[in-house]
Amino acid sequence: MNPTITHNSDEQTFYATLQGYESELAYSRPTDDVIDFTHTFVDEHLRGKGIGEQLAKTALDFARDQHLRVRTSCSFMRGFVEQHPEYQELREKK
Repeated sequence: MNPTITHNSDEQTFYATLQGYESELAYSRPTDDVIDFTHTFVDEHLRGKGIGEQLAKTALDFARDQHLRVRTSCSFMRGFVEQHPEYQELREKK
């Protein structure tokens, strides 16, 4: 069963909803061309179902589509990007 993933740009958050439970991936926009993923939360009822990974992929695909550089203040997102070579080119250059 796949979650419904939505993006609320006003709240700067991606939401995943499944079986009445909600998880989220929050971000900030420190500059016009950078998106900083700041916090990931997966509801305890949804943990172990790949929800965090689906949120990460959706958010990173959004960053790619918008031509944004990615900063990963969130430790989950930092680890996800490090483990997925297809997202390496999105990383913010320091």
